[in-house]
Amino acid sequence: MKYLKITLMVMLFSVTLYSKDYSKQKEVKVFIEKMVKQHGCSRWKLNKLFQNITFQKRSLGIYNSKFRDKPKVVVGQKKKVFPKYGSWTRYEKNLFSSEKIDLGIAFMYKHKDVFQNVYKKYGVPPEYVTAIIGVESRYGVKRGDYPVLDVLATLAFEKNRRNSFFKKELESFLAFTKANKVNPKNVKGSYAGAIGLGQFMPSSYKHFAVDYNGDGKKTMQQVPDAIASVANYLQKNGWKKWEPVAERVDFKGERYSGKKTGYKYKYPQSELNNLKTMYKWSYKEPVRLLKLERYRFDELWFGATNFYVITRYNHSVYYAMAVHQLAQKIKRGYKKKYGVVLR
Repeated sequence: MKYLKITLMVMLFSVTLYSKDYSKQKEVKVFIEKMVKQHGCSRWKLNKLFQNITFQKRSLGIYNSKFRDKPKVVVGQKKKVFPKYGSWTRYEKNLFSSEKIDLGIAFMYKHKDVFQNVYKKYGVPPEYVTAIIGVESRYGVKRGDYPVLDVLATLAFEKNRRNSFFKKELESFLAFTKANKVNPKNVKGSYAGAIGLGQFMPSSYKHFAVDYNGDGKKTMQQVPDAIASVANYLQKNGWKKWEPVAERVDFKGERYSGKKTGYKYKYPQSELNNLKTMYKWSYKEPVRLLKLERYRFDELWFGATNFYVITRYNHSVYYAMAVHQLAQKIKRGYKKKYGVVLR
């Protein structure tokens, strides 16, 4: 009976994960020729790689519903229905636990010398770099265990709504591993191919990755490189040193519908005279108007240029606000514990 159970488990596992030979596909042959001509890759090595790709069904299911596992239906169990409002309350639920804040403080203290040097060079406060790494990989603990080559090959050459995007990411990944003398088969990441503490997509390496520790390699798997790379990413996307990120504002009523909200909409503050910040706000430039929906009321915030910069890392108001609020909690906790603000 024991051996029967093991056999069934192996059979079940093999249904979702199996090797596939992509090397004979016309589209892949064209891709290989491009890599050879433009990046100097070995045709033989690439053919060898694409002959043995582990098909990534879960990754493909995110972008092609045909490969998505159907939710299990339990007899008598009611379908979970979310209320109309409260999306921000649900989103923040697991982001600001005392454990996550304490881990952020400990991470920042452990690498304080790196953070101080990086701040001097890039002007991005340590708590914001720490918060991004905390949200993306839980300070390096959860970097992803998906084989990046297999994920990107599956998403590049199996039909889905983002084929062209992942084909470019695959190109960047293979060019990067060649330049850094890394075996592409050994790199692990997220279900979408993001890598390391800061979860950079491969195309971000070329423009933003930094070899901080001077070992000749740019890798988000090393803490010093990851810290510097995240700061470099924010700086190159327009981070303004000494400027604020966001501040909450007061308005009449429980729900706000006066103007369009979101990082895409920017208003001169003179147009928002009916909205007053709840704390001191010396920022004079135009602001983004940001709405966070709670169960019984909306929170309204002004977002400065630096808030918009965080949305370049992830195009979501909720993501950027989570980074901002986590950063502020880490900053306050660090000052309370060590008596200083890390700069």
